[in-house]
Amino acid sequence: MIHEKYYELLKEQEKFLNLKNEEKDDFYNGVYKRFKYPALTRHHVPLHWRFDLNKETNPYFMERLGVNATFNPGAIYLEGKYYLVVRLEGLDRKSTFALAVSDNGIDQFNFIDTPLVWEDIDKEETNIYDMRLVKHEDGYIYGIYCSEKKDPEANEFDTSSAVAQAGLVRTKDMKSWERLPNIETPSPQQRNVVLHPEFVDGQYAFYTRPQDGFISTGSGGGIAFGLTKDVTNPVIENEEVIHGKKYHTIYEVKNGQGPAPIKTEKGWIHIAHGVRNTAAGLRYVLYTFATSLEDPTELIALPGGHFIAPYDDERVGDVSNVIFCNGAVVNEQNEVYIYYASSDTRIHVATTTIDKLVDYTFNTPEDPYRSLDCAKQRKTLIEQNEQLLNQ
Repeated sequence: MIHEKYYELLKEQEKFLNLKNEEKDDFYNGVYKRFKYPALTRHHVPLHWRFDLNKETNPYFMERLGVNATFNPGAIYLEGKYYLVVRLEGLDRKSTFALAVSDNGIDQFNFIDTPLVWEDIDKEETNIYDMRLVKHEDGYIYGIYCSEKKDPEANEFDTSSAVAQAGLVRTKDMKSWERLPNIETPSPQQRNVVLHPEFVDGQYAFYTRPQDGFISTGSGGGIAFGLTKDVTNPVIENEEVIHGKKYHTIYEVKNGQGPAPIKTEKGWIHIAHGVRNTAAGLRYVLYTFATSLEDPTELIALPGGHFIAPYDDERVGDVSNVIFCNGAVVNEQNEVYIYYASSDTRIHVATTTIDKLVDYTFNTPEDPYRSLDCAKQRKTLIEQNEQLLNQ
């Protein structure tokens, strides 16, 4: 017998799931639209994913497998629908991947099927998260995620040191997933690995983030680029950093590729995350840059400052003052949907267009890296505008 409390909660949840999102009326920058409500939260997770519905085995209708957060989704646009592979974190701190879908990409996301599973080829793998989804020209949809395990070199009393590597799966229908070997690189640890959507010189191309430790990049760091001939045996022998960290910038501590780059007529546009130190801890924001269509390792545009940063309530959560993005899609109208998580807690969407993204990336001034030069840069803008205003 199904517990009567289930129907009471389901009625309330359905009201929440059918809520229409609205554009924020207190935010404008001309680049993208922000929305009033998150696109996806832990409250969207189906009740039967969290509760035992059986009144005999759960007489008090207790939540048996609770959900702490939904964040850092991979994203893909298929057959007119917007799919997210969500990082669903349970109360036990373990992350799993769950599939959610929406008809409009802005609201009414619904979780479907069950959490994703595949062949377990690494028994030491403890936690999995932050999948990047890429539809490659070879016909497969690839997912690259962070595969985490306890550091085998740590002493027996150290239960927090970890090793991160890049796990690799692929699918053609978003239901059946093939587990491939982890991506191997020269770096001791690896995060934020993303597959380039096209072959480069007949090979599979990856954006990587070499680092020495689980959190600290050490002597590594930066967004790097590497090639491999065989995706079923993905060994990258050389990593070339194409955009590195830099002192007193939004990416002074580390930076990493977000979703796969977006192809435009002027170049590949990348959405990346940058990390800097503050008195309150690390601050994560998003920024963009562009690379050449002919040579994806050649940086051709780098607008200064952040693209998206935590805003109002987005600043508060499990890990506050953090914006992270590993999913963005483009539809037939060249509208761009950028899915970002705030403070490791919930998922938001920002919308723009290819034309606006190109304009922003190629026409926003670069960071001159010195305060006096920044003052001169702003002074020039003010004087140009004053001439117009005085005409």
